[in-house]
Amino acid sequence: MNIDNKTTALVVTDPQNDFLSENGAAWGLVSDSVRENNTIANLEALLTAARNGGYRTFVSPHYYYPADKEWQFGGTLETKMHEIGMFTRRGPLDLTGFEGSGADWLERLKPLLNDDNTIVVSPHKVYGPQNNDLALNLRKHGISKVILAGMSANLCVESHLRDLVEQGFEVFVVTDATAAAIDPELGDGYQAALVNFKFIASEALTTREAVNSLD
Repeated sequence: MNIDNKTTALVVTDPQNDFLSENGAAWGLVSDSVRENNTIANLEALLTAARNGGYRTFVSPHYYYPADKEWQFGGTLETKMHEIGMFTRRGPLDLTGFEGSGADWLERLKPLLNDDNTIVVSPHKVYGPQNNDLALNLRKHGISKVILAGMSANLCVESHLRDLVEQGFEVFVVTDATAAAIDPELGDGYQAALVNFKFIASEALTTREAVNSLD
């Protein structure tokens, strides 16, 4: 793994309350996986190492506005997100009620995310970055290599991995800085993602390995 802070960036998907807070809309689905992977502490360690090493962090968030709730179809968990009100905002230009909401950053991570070296791109709407400006922003900043982490493993993280690889980026996934839903009927999303991380990414890393590389 040969990286430097000119051509490499940390990309974090959905570091938001609805996934990572005990009060979040999806906590009942993801809590076991978050705790088992020590996801929050590992994200904190990655963000700290990136900042200390002079690496840019790009955040690809998930926001839903009122018009998005009028969509007429969707996949299983996409539909579930709308049903339970995940990532809800009043509008793209309206921050009323945003602070501390499910769409807001997890409080513990805010000092590292509300940082001059962090770039928040436009929201992705389903799972992947095909419809936001992440790839554009990475290229405009001269980034060709990505260290990828965030929520959730088999949905947004895996979709970002696949799209960025298809667009010619070298992508390293941090396997314990993510987590996923565990459902008795649908299965273990984290284990499903782990297999694909190893198949698709340039390398699947632990947080310790990624932090050491960022130093």
